[in-house]
Amino acid sequence: METTDQTTDPVQEPSTDEAPKAPIHLIKSRFLFVDVSAMRTKQLRRGALSRLVNSDQSKESKKLERIAMEEVRQGLIDYELLEPAESAEES
Repeated sequence: METTDQTTDPVQEPSTDEAPKAPIHLIKSRFLFVDVSAMRTKQLRRGALSRLVNSDQSKESKKLERIAMEEVRQGLIDYELLEPAESAEES
């Protein structure tokens, strides 16, 4: 009996042709920092992998909240600020 290791999902290698992303600005507002960290914590709770690479922080702390805050602090998390929508009453 012959066994073969076949996967249905091929691994996609990152493309080197893409332009590098612009550096993310550091979060200066503590409220925005908390919001972004909370959203990242939710992703980690749902099974997302940590973006910390060989960091002492990832080995020391097993709390997802601390891992999320360190990822945000290091600028590893992309986020987008949405413009407030205009209300229909102003028309």
